Amino acid sequence: MTGNMETIYERSCGIDVHKKVIVCCLITGQHRTQTRSFGTLTKDLREMTIWLKTEGCQIVAMESTGSYWKPLYNILEMEGIEAMIVNAQHMKTIPGRKTDMNDARWIAKLL
Repeated sequence: MTGNMETIYERSCGIDVHKKVIVCCLITGQHRTQTRSFGTLTKDLREMTIWLKTEGCQIVAMESTGSYWKPLYNILEMEGIEAMIVNAQHMKTIPGRKTDMNDARWIAKLL
């Protein structure tokens, strides 16, 4: 086994989920990232899924903060976007991340 990680997904998104805002970092290719914030109302979540589908997102990973992730997960599932929940405790043990945008970017990189 070499020490290199193999890229499985060309287009993936890390999401930092909060009560009133969802911050998304979409990675498309080697070094291209897009970061966008959305509200948490159904219309906002639908707008986010349209953006992800338009960009060809293959998979989403999000922190399991409280129960705020559940409506988002349901809409992603209904729209056919693969999603996984990651343990917020594991994510918070990484030092140096201070903003929601950095959190979303870190989740996307780990994915």
